Amino acid sequence: MDKNSLSRRSFVRMTGGALGAGGMLVLAGCGPAAQSTSSSTSSTAADSSSSSSATLGDGKTLRVGMEAAYAPYNWQASEESDTTIPIENVDGAYADGYDVQIAKKIGEGLGMDPVAVKMSFSGLIDALTAGQIDIICAGMSYTDERAQSIDFSDSYLDDSISLVVKKDSAYASATSLEDFSGTSVLGQKDTFYDDVIDQIPNVNHMTPVATIPNVIENIEQGTCDAITFSSLSVPYLLEDYPDLVQVEFADGKGFADATNPDNAGIAKGQESVLEKINKIIGDVSSDERSQIWNDCSNRQPS
Repeated sequence: MDKNSLSRRSFVRMTGGALGAGGMLVLAGCGPAAQSTSSSTSSTAADSSSSSSATLGDGKTLRVGMEAAYAPYNWQASEESDTTIPIENVDGAYADGYDVQIAKKIGEGLGMDPVAVKMSFSGLIDALTAGQIDIICAGMSYTDERAQSIDFSDSYLDDSISLVVKKDSAYASATSLEDFSGTSVLGQKDTFYDDVIDQIPNVNHMTPVATIPNVIENIEQGTCDAITFSSLSVPYLLEDYPDLVQVEFADGKGFADATNPDNAGIAKGQESVLEKINKIIGDVSSDERSQIWNDCSNRQPS
């Protein structure tokens, strides 16, 4: 995916505005979480039809957990369009973004109508296992720890992790993680962006914050020396904050295993559904994924 092909747009103004919209609680009284409908009195019929009949939730409405505050992956919109889905627990609000477009494709493939359920990123897995949502499409990546609780699809977007510093910082010309020894580095809570910080030798690993706007606020206020950030989103960050710069690491001197894939998550024990979802994701070509990303980046609110 060519980051230079993306038109430049404000990233942080939008995310801050979306967060201010609130609406973080999951609706009470939602039906059970993802279920398999493959049980049958005829084992032969069940075996032959389980793949096609397996579904999520009630089989009609696909409840998609996300922050709706992490553009261009997902954000809250005030108007309906052909790229949005309703936010179930925020009156008159809609969700848009890359995750939303993938959720729409998954919903279409499963014969279900997707709706977003807005909540904090850290609450997504608990909400899924509690049956309050049916699927997570929220810029979440597979980890061994998360996979103990839920199952993950194949990746539908591959990002990587960058370090960002002030342009006038002594670290602006850094070329290796060793150059950041003794610095204070901040990332977002419950994400790879926080986990990788410990790869920096002798780092002051700051207590992670809940949202991307909080991360940006800290680097702008000078409370940290560097922040971790989505490489795909860095161009939009730098457009809005020209006093920041991305650190350019020499080959082999940056984060190990910095690839940050996005995976959908569903409750465990639904192999037939997971196979369907992986087939849907696999049918989205690399060119189409790039086009979706570009389109979402271009239309995110300024």
